[in-house]
Parts: sequence; C-alpha cells; structure tokens
Amino acid sequence: MNATIETILAHRSVRDFEDKKLTKEQIETIVKCAQSASTSSFIQAYSIIGVTDQAKKDQLASVAGNQSYVAKNGHLFVFCADFYRHEVIGEMEDANILQTIESTEKFMVGLIDAALAAQNAALAAESMGLGICYIGGLRNDLPKVCELLEIRERVIPLFGMVVGYPAKMNEQKPRLPLEHLYHENRYEAEKESYQQQLLTYNETIKHYYDTRTAGERVETWTEQMARTLSRRTRMYMHEFVKQKGMNKH
Repeated sequence: MNATIETILAHRSVRDFEDKKLTKEQIETIVKCAQSASTSSFIQAYSIIGVTDQAKKDQLASVAGNQSYVAKNGHLFVFCADFYRHEVIGEMEDANILQTIESTEKFMVGLIDAALAAQNAALAAESMGLGICYIGGLRNDLPKVCELLEIRERVIPLFGMVVGYPAKMNEQKPRLPLEHLYHENRYEAEKESYQQQLLTYNETIKHYYDTRTAGERVETWTEQMARTLSRRTRMYMHEFVKQKGMNKH
C-alpha cells in the first residue's frame, strides 16, 4: 500500500483545529491541486473563494447552524459552480451560449467539476498533515452566502471546506460494506439480501455511536437516514438555482 492510498483510507472529518492559519504557500498548493482535477470537456465550471475575514467567517458559521469550526480553522474554502466566466466568453466570442449554460446538463457539469476539485483539495491538505471537514450547512441560506461573498449571477456556492491543524482526531465512521456499494455488470439489489446488508451495517454503526458517546447515543444508520430524509430542508433550492441562471431546462 502506498502513501496516497494510506492518506485516502485514513480520512475522517476534523472539527476541532489549532489556532494556526495556513500559509500562503499551503493555500496556493491546495488550490493548484484542486485545479489538477479532471474537468468535463475542459470547461472548468467552478471557482473557489477563500475566506480570511473573521467577521465573514463568523457570519458563515451562523448560516451553517452555528458550527464553531466554520469560524475557527486554518482556512475556509467555498467551492462554487461557476458559469459567469462562460457568459463572459460568449460575449467575447459573440457566441450564443445561454441556452447551453442554463441547461440541466451543464448544471451537473458545474456540480461535478466543483466536487472533483474539492476532493483533490481535501487529499492534498490531508497529505500535508492537515485535517478537513466539508461544510454543507452553507446551503441553509445561499442568498445570505451570496451577499456576504458578493457572488455574481451564474455562480452558486455549493459547500465549504474548513482546513487546519487538527487539535483532535475522531474515530473514522465505518462506511457501508463494499458488497452493498459495489456492483458488477448490473445493479444488484435483491431486496431481502439488500435489507440484510443494511441490518448488518446497522449493528456496526450502533456499536460505533455507543462506543464513541459512552452509551449516550445508540442509533442505527437506517434510523438516522429515515429521520434525516423525513425532514423537508432547503426546499427553496430549485427556485434559487433557476434565479441564478442554471438548471432552467
């Protein structure tokens, strides 16, 4: 097993950081690694906003559900799907590209490009001995995020990523078993077998929470998912995305 695979397999979310900022060189290295990710048809439909202003970080932490680590970290990156530059390209080249960049297909390209770039950034940071945590809570109020970060039309902030020197490392959360996730040649989901795999995984997760919280939390994964997915959250998103000039058709 090489060092790259060891870094990938050692991943865990870090939510407690030392009071130490990343250097300019570290930030630039992480961003360059993000840029080295694959991008659909060389479109490069994303941007990354680094947030160093503490007042803005505090407000973003509030948006994200008062997550303290959004305010207290080595650096905060915000990953965005971005077709503003392509709108500019259309004007520069006198090309009619609006229907294309407003399509669901290109919306998906922006999401995928940003996610690939972010994962490259995460692996780069972790290979440098840093810890990371993705911040989906920014989507609680994207209009507020856009206001704080002065984000243009055709640009959608998707998620944040906090990076820093870990003050505490949690145990890894056990993932779904490989045989439940990986299929060959066809999607295999014989229902009884599928349910049994989930029941087995439930026992693993229940033990994980029980051990981590000294018995204060005993919960299965299917219970957690059923509760999470029963809540209607961020239901404004469809209209917000269309107002941003994406996913219109």
